[in-house]
Amino acid sequence: MEEREKSSTGLDENVAGFLCYLVGFITGIVFLVVEKKSSFVRFHAMQSTITFLGLFVIMGVISFIPIINLLVVPLWILGLILWLILMVKALQGQRYALPVVGKMAGEKV
Repeated sequence: MEEREKSSTGLDENVAGFLCYLVGFITGIVFLVVEKKSSFVRFHAMQSTITFLGLFVIMGVISFIPIINLLVVPLWILGLILWLILMVKALQGQRYALPVVGKMAGEKV
């Protein structure tokens, strides 16, 4: 079994990357503040923060607009699927980048 790199939190990088997504942008922000060493963990923390804070704001705004507020449920389902995929990819040790957000997250870390 291969030895995994440790993050500055003491966790294996893949576990820390997984935890970046666990509570959406909240844990993303926590790991951005706490993680000092691992670019893998910082990437996932930044991607989680940008993705799920963006979805949170968009769904919040849309929910107040009549007719368009019907899009909240499909966006929530999309967010749930995305959340699961990103957690699995991080746990597998993959630096899985979303098309737009992944590029932004990669440039910031």
